[in-house]
Amino acid sequence: MKVVAVTDAAGTVVAPDLLAAAEAVHRQLRPHLPAGYAARMREVFASGAEMAVALDGERVAGVTVFRVIEKTFTGRELYCDDLVTDEAQRSRGAGHAMVAFMEGVARERGCDVLALDSGTQRQQAHKFYFREGLVVSSFHFSKKLK
Repeated sequence: MKVVAVTDAAGTVVAPDLLAAAEAVHRQLRPHLPAGYAARMREVFASGAEMAVALDGERVAGVTVFRVIEKTFTGRELYCDDLVTDEAQRSRGAGHAMVAFMEGVARERGCDVLALDSGTQRQQAHKFYFREGLVVSSFHFSKKLK
């Protein structure tokens, strides 16, 4: 399993073919993304996000979207917006490869923490995160405004 950056650190798309190929896998986690996937993702990248994909040969097996942010609570944090492995490719190393990739980016950029949020209904994902060394360190609260 090989992880390849779709964007650079500035959020510029460097692999438009991989961005297009990532859509079907990304929609497994985020089916609500609009029909103009590439345009919407470019907006997300413009706000500081980056993307990488796990490749199994030529096939996109997983997608991660992440960003580096500064927080008063955790310091410099690599925050993972999305981490999804293709349902047909689960338990074959894509998730582990993407976590390792993000850890490498986090260390290179001087981050103190790698963090993500996961829906309470995603118990299988939680088992994976625990195996990868992530812990539940707090509760995340939100209030819908739209």
